[in-house]
Amino acid sequence: MPRKSAPIDDFDRAILRILQRDARTPQRTIGEAVNLSAAAVQRRIAAMEQAGVIAGNVALVDPAALGLTVTAVVEVFLRDERTASIDRAKALFRETAEVQQCYYTTGGTSFVLVIVTGDMRSYEELTRRLFSDHEWVASFRTLVALDRVKSGMEVVVR
Repeated sequence: MPRKSAPIDDFDRAILRILQRDARTPQRTIGEAVNLSAAAVQRRIAAMEQAGVIAGNVALVDPAALGLTVTAVVEVFLRDERTASIDRAKALFRETAEVQQCYYTTGGTSFVLVIVTGDMRSYEELTRRLFSDHEWVASFRTLVALDRVKSGMEVVVR
């Protein structure tokens, strides 16, 4: 369920820009950068977490460092757009670790996935499990990434 937009001001926006670059930045350092006390920064961060503006803090991992050398962007086309089919697909994609990102989309493509695997054989096995073994999947199209030019989930804060 979509949340209402939380009211944020210029201080909050400045704090968010810093946190998105490095969530471990000390509050004292953030305060110096935005002209607030560390205590004020802490209160604002807590308020944004409570409001859902800050959804969590994560460690960004380089897939190649873990031997995950194949990144694929996959368009998935369902046979129909009935609620049951969509819900089955969402559940399957959500529970599959190799699916790094999943978007339910419009415009003819049902889902767009970002998948990482160790090699093409692993990718082929995964496509059988995710797509070929399910009658509700009509087809899929794979785009294999040659290079990761930009990744991450930084949101433009204006």
